[in-house]
Amino acid sequence: MKGGGDGDAEALVLVLVLLALFGWAGVVAVAVCVFRTLWEFTGRGVQAVWQGLGPWQAGRSDPRLAPVGSGEPAHLAYWRRQSWADAVSAGLAGMRAVRSAFTGPWLNRTVRNLFRGRRPSGVRARAPLYRLLLAVLIAPGTAAGALVGAALATLLLGAVLLLFALLLAVVWLGWAAGVPVLRGVERGRLLLRGIRVKCPHPGCYAPVPLALHRCPDCRSLHAELRPGRYGVLWHVCRCGHRLPASRLLGRGKLTALCPRCEQFLPPAAGTMRVVHTPLVGGTSSGKTMLMAAMVEGLHSWSRQGELRVEYATVDDQRTQTGLNQELNRTGWAHATTGGQPRAMMLTVARGRRRRLLYLYDPMGEQVSDAERVRAQQYLAHADGLVLVADVLADPRVRGRLGPADTERTDRARPSAQGPWETYQRLTGELAALTGRRSRMSVATVVTKRDVLDRLTSLPAPGPRIDDWLADVGLGALVRALGHDFGAARYWAVSAHAATGTGPLESEQRRAAEPVLWLLAASGLRTGALTGSGGSGGRPSRQRRRRPDDAEAGRYSPA
Repeated sequence: MKGGGDGDAEALVLVLVLLALFGWAGVVAVAVCVFRTLWEFTGRGVQAVWQGLGPWQAGRSDPRLAPVGSGEPAHLAYWRRQSWADAVSAGLAGMRAVRSAFTGPWLNRTVRNLFRGRRPSGVRARAPLYRLLLAVLIAPGTAAGALVGAALATLLLGAVLLLFALLLAVVWLGWAAGVPVLRGVERGRLLLRGIRVKCPHPGCYAPVPLALHRCPDCRSLHAELRPGRYGVLWHVCRCGHRLPASRLLGRGKLTALCPRCEQFLPPAAGTMRVVHTPLVGGTSSGKTMLMAAMVEGLHSWSRQGELRVEYATVDDQRTQTGLNQELNRTGWAHATTGGQPRAMMLTVARGRRRRLLYLYDPMGEQVSDAERVRAQQYLAHADGLVLVADVLADPRVRGRLGPADTERTDRARPSAQGPWETYQRLTGELAALTGRRSRMSVATVVTKRDVLDRLTSLPAPGPRIDDWLADVGLGALVRALGHDFGAARYWAVSAHAATGTGPLESEQRRAAEPVLWLLAASGLRTGALTGSGGSGGRPSRQRRRRPDDAEAGRYSPA
């Protein structure tokens, strides 16, 4: 009996030792499996997230990007929306990688083989005790370890993804904040410089807060080329070409068009303040020749080094060249025809200050009645006005002329509408169009000075043209101009002596003085070039002399 008791005790001890060994084997299996699966699952999850962020092959298209719509021909900025979509899809891909690694290689293969008494590779164990150890202890420990490892890997990957989301949010906020900042900088620059871009083309004259910009590769027109949802610094055209989203980055080098009429804008638009200057006068008052003389006068000052003057576009240079050729060939300019005028555009600079000058030369018929004046929408943008005064068309002036002077005046082709009548039909509608007439400057230019100097029935224009106008019967015009406008000044110019063959540079520079005076009102420092001050224009010290018939024949109905 005693021997039997000792045998049972020894068997119990052996069983306990085996259980302890098997238990430690299970614990070790769990621990090893936890560390192994944690490393493997986390690595696979991070790899899946990294690969899910984008195609890493150069030149490969990205199917995750939203296609370009029928509106703006540009891709939406990546940070705007696609970055979050990619982050979410990459995070889900990482989680799916952890789950597939847990359910696939471990549960469906490794743990299943262990429960069947097989090794993880699938080879059947030969020893029965080893098979029992694999099935009873190692398999449950491996399953538990893989589950714990998957849970820990999910938590660790979740923490990494949360940190990534916080960093992405910081980047997103940085890009989003850059949009109003860059827009504000560009808007503030325009406000500080007083830049208001307007379309110069007939029938449009619309404000251009943001021009259409043409892609240099595919010629697509971009209407939203500014910091925004299509990019903060750059926009990517549908053809793949990168376009600068701000003038600070070179947007001004692109071809710009008016968003309303889709006609070309000068390259200088948006870089300098625009000064709109209409020339208003009746038919045959000499507007076209005066504008040609003004342009040549500005270039005369430029040749002296006082200014820097350039044509804003090739079309402007071509127009002026054609007009000069016509004046050289025939001695006079044809009447302005067509509908509303296209602005003659020049860039005028002195020192560091620059202006984009718009000169409008409308038909004289456009100011023949109030309704036509109201249709001249460019007047709404006028910064200053040049009133072209043909005093030979005024009935009171003509009533004072003798027979010889009347004949000479008729050869000069006086306007059908006098300056006082022109002003009366202009002033009310101008106030309605601009709403700021009392702050505008008006330069009154008496044309055909060479004819006036030869009339014996009238006093010759002197240094005070305003006083001279009052002497010849147009004092009401002088008083009205001084009352209705913020500033008024007067000149007498012979466009005949400033244009055509052998022009006098002194007369050309005098013809440019009204424009320079209006430019000075916009802040361009040209005061030293505009005469002696006051309300009268300086008389010319040198004037060409031509036979009366030749002089009179040079005036056109322009």
